[in-house]
Amino acid sequence: MSTTRHLVNRRRRLAVVAATAAPPRASAAPAAPADEQARDETTQEQEQTQTQDANPASRPPSQDGDTADEEPAADGPPRGWLPRPRIPLTAALCAATVLLGAFAAWAFTSAGDLRDEPARQNTALTDIARTSEVKGRITEAVGAVFSYDYASPGKSDRAARTYLVGKAVQQHREMLAEVRAQAPKQKLVLTTTVTGSGVEVLDGDRARLLVFADQSNTRTGEEEETTYAAAMFAVDAVLRDGAWRIAAIDTFTQ
Repeated sequence: MSTTRHLVNRRRRLAVVAATAAPPRASAAPAAPADEQARDETTQEQEQTQTQDANPASRPPSQDGDTADEEPAADGPPRGWLPRPRIPLTAALCAATVLLGAFAAWAFTSAGDLRDEPARQNTALTDIARTSEVKGRITEAVGAVFSYDYASPGKSDRAARTYLVGKAVQQHREMLAEVRAQAPKQKLVLTTTVTGSGVEVLDGDRARLLVFADQSNTRTGEEEETTYAAAMFAVDAVLRDGAWRIAAIDTFTQ
């Protein structure tokens, strides 16, 4: 009995030893490669995630088509924004060119009008010294040429040669013709005094003046008599040989 038990125990020990020393089953052999494959897949997923984070355009579209959580593009309009019409740059530049051209034309025309306007050329409004010079010379000339003394007619002739030029020479002769004819008989003395004058235009060596004067006509014959009259006329003056002279006389009569 003991021998039989001893054999049974020995067989059990041998079976345990054999089981312990036996190679692993076939189903357990692929465990190592499976772990390596899992690690490779994990590495690939991490690399894809990093690439997508660096380049958002490479991200695959959402499978369920839901884009509610996606951020709008940086250059896209915000929600609720109504687009406004944009003026092309070329059209804006053309419009600006047209406006500038129109303004330049208007400015040139206005400047030409101002240059051509008589008031802009009338230095009587600005040149006080020259205006005073013209007034003084013409006041002296009018008093001399429109005064006449029957006792010294040559004085009037000398005044005419000194102060009159051009058309004014003949006009003066016609205006004093009657006085010259009646002076010896009636012993006439004509005296003209300028009471006021104004320079209407002073443009370079030409001027126009409005003259106010008082005239006294005295007869020194048997019955002395003096008459007075007021006169208003305009004269055109020119600068000749450094002096202002009367070139035309306008009495405002036809």
